[in-house]
Parts: sequence; structure tokens; C-alpha cells
Amino acid sequence: MPTPLGVVTGASSGIGLELARQFAAHDIEVVLVAEDAAVHTAAEGLPRAHAVQLDLTRPEAVDELVRRVVEIGEPTALAINAGTAIGGAFVHDTSMADQLAGVDLNVRSAVQLAKALLPGMVDRGHGRVLFTSSVISVTPGPYQAVYNASKAFLKTFAGAIRTELKDTGVTVTTLMPGPTDTNFFAQADMLTTRLATSVPKDDPAKVAAQAFEAMMSGRARVIGGSPLNRLAYLSALLVPDRVMSGLHTWLSKPRPTA
Repeated sequence: MPTPLGVVTGASSGIGLELARQFAAHDIEVVLVAEDAAVHTAAEGLPRAHAVQLDLTRPEAVDELVRRVVEIGEPTALAINAGTAIGGAFVHDTSMADQLAGVDLNVRSAVQLAKALLPGMVDRGHGRVLFTSSVISVTPGPYQAVYNASKAFLKTFAGAIRTELKDTGVTVTTLMPGPTDTNFFAQADMLTTRLATSVPKDDPAKVAAQAFEAMMSGRARVIGGSPLNRLAYLSALLVPDRVMSGLHTWLSKPRPTA
């Protein structure tokens, strides 16, 4: 029987790196994908790991990733985890290029990669797929508007595919973490926000372990991290959007530095 093969995008740090470590710890050969050179260092520390440095905001890079994965083997597990956020007011504080790059990475590359690799899993009658969404997927996101919207897309997209693939042997799991102790806030230019400075952060290793177990068990959804994240998610479903938008503004609006 061929060695199981997993693919993790956004795998140079944070939840993605911890997911790759979960694969390796469970004797699954793993392809780590990220745009930065740190992905090579990440892969060096894992057995049977392959580093692929590509910028998935470009459609041709996703095609290249698919080609390299197929050269290695037939993937049995796919964690579509790569994502980026752009903090700041949409109209005046962020560039069109940055916002569209966020759409390309968070949304378009996820669709493209799933469309390319899921048919093979279905044909073989087995596969495990994970999409990293967020507990904020049900909340309007002032000062990170595109990010929240992209996570809402991934939540509904993953749920739809899961239903379509019922009884095929391929399952789709949605990971919904809360604030996590990664470099997310620095990359998003959100270090002055209350969300970055005042809200407790979950351990990415814990979130990844929860996600891996849920994915391999074929569960539909896992709210990762602290039980408070489940409470936050359920509250957001019940509270009107105008109230949640106000709360999100308080948490995510950049504050002047001293």
C-alpha cells in the first residue's frame, strides 16, 4: 500500500506548520507549501517532508503546486490553510493590490486547489480535506473586511462540497479557530488593535491537533482552541450584525501608537 500523502498550505509557521507536524507524527508523508523561504527550514525538521515555496496568489503557482504534488504521489489528505489579512479601513487605509491579493490567496487559490486535487480523491474513493475558516466567518469585519468575508466564503464552500461528496469516501472538514498565537497580527498590520493586544490567544499546536483529529475522523466542523471560541461563535449567530460590527470595530480598529 502506498505511503499516505498529505498537503498543507500556509505551512511555514502557525497553524499550518503545526498541521504538518501532525501529519508527520502520524507517519504521513507531507508536502509543506508557503511563499516564504522558512518553509524549507520547517520541512527539514520533519521526516518524509517536502518543501514547496510558491506564491499561491498566482494561478500558475497553484498549477505548479498540483504538478509537484502529483509527482510525489497521490494525496490522501489536503489541508487548505493558507490565508492572509489586511488590517485597516477598506476605503482609505489599504491598497487595492493588497486586498485583491487577499482574495486570490484566501478564496481563489482554495477553489483552484480543491478543484484540481479532489477529483482524484473521489476517483480513488478516499480522502480527507480541511479548510481553515474562522469563528469570525459569521461576523461582518470592519477594519479587516475582506478577511472576514473570505472566511465566510470558505465556511459555506466547504459545507457545500461536503454535502456533494457524501458517500464518496471523501470528507470535508471546516476548521474554525479563534485568535491564535501566530504572526497573523504582525503580517496584517494589526499590532495596535485590541484584538492583538488584549484578547487571549490559543496555542497553534493545540488548534492543529484538534483540526487533525477532526479531519481524520471525517467530522464536518471543529471550533479550534479554547471553549470560549465556541461561545463567541454561537453568540455571533444570535446577535444582530449591527451589534457584532460594532464589537468588531472596537477590537480591530487600529489605535494610535504612543
